[in-house]
Amino acid sequence: MHPILRNILGFIAGLFIGSMVNMGLIMISGSVIPLPEGVDNSTEEGLKAGMHLFEPKHFIFPFLAHALGTFVGALVTALLAGSHKIKLGMLIGLLFLAGGIYMVILLPAPLWFNLLDLTLAYLPMAYLGAGLVTRKRK
Repeated sequence: MHPILRNILGFIAGLFIGSMVNMGLIMISGSVIPLPEGVDNSTEEGLKAGMHLFEPKHFIFPFLAHALGTFVGALVTALLAGSHKIKLGMLIGLLFLAGGIYMVILLPAPLWFNLLDLTLAYLPMAYLGAGLVTRKRK
């Protein structure tokens, strides 16, 4: 298969699979760490209204979802790409970071979580995911 086609398909697959990992972790988070009483996370308004009730433990799964979704997305992209594995993995990280920035604007999460999430969950995880593939193949 032509490297450009492999790059495109790898990028799309990484974006899709990384997003599925992210969403899957978010979906199971409430069964592992129950939400505070009275918080409705099925709507944006419900989540905004109950955000002040969240404790630090309630931010574990969102961070893991962001970090692992980005890591897996970049890893899959680098595994499938024909060339430019690190660059394409970092592009996955940039797209996930854009989503993270959007969520910071949308939801009133604590500053400590926003800083932790935006600095550690996206670009470093994308570099680790894509870098793992390139180091393994050398």
